Amino acid sequence: MPTYIALLRGINVGGNILKMDRLRELCAKLGMNNPRTYVQSGNIVFEAQGSASHWAETLERKLEGESRLPVSVIVRTAADMRAVLAGNPFLKEKGIDTARLAVTFLQHAPAKPALAALSALKIGSERFHCGGKEIYLHCPDGFGNAKLYTLEKVLAQKTTTRNWNTVTKLCEMSAE
Repeated sequence: MPTYIALLRGINVGGNILKMDRLRELCAKLGMNNPRTYVQSGNIVFEAQGSASHWAETLERKLEGESRLPVSVIVRTAADMRAVLAGNPFLKEKGIDTARLAVTFLQHAPAKPALAALSALKIGSERFHCGGKEIYLHCPDGFGNAKLYTLEKVLAQKTTTRNWNTVTKLCEMSAE
């Protein structure tokens, strides 16, 4: 049975509360096997038949009314997540601080005009690399005031960002 990772955007920030035990309960009711969460920001690893897009849509519908604000969901397969982990170009640089790396997961690969708008941003020392449906981020000054950390408006699509530690842990969990 395929393993998936669901990434929820905007959970347990800004008063948009959803308890992880409730999330696991909802996932089990949807027919997901062995749903397990990582940290409180809406990361779920589960096994199920069906496509990633099916589970993203199904989970979004199920979450309507479960939190104060709408929750968008992006789902990747375990193989997708391994490819994300292996594809980070910043890891090839000597002395890179992985605590300053993140990945923005996209609903679909960005269009050229969206990438041009992203390239036009004044981002100081921040850097990005587009790798299909993911954008790798390097924010050497941290994420607190990072311009690249929230790309949804610039890319005109659903996105959610995870730090490198979370990406690594979710990849590990999907292999269990």
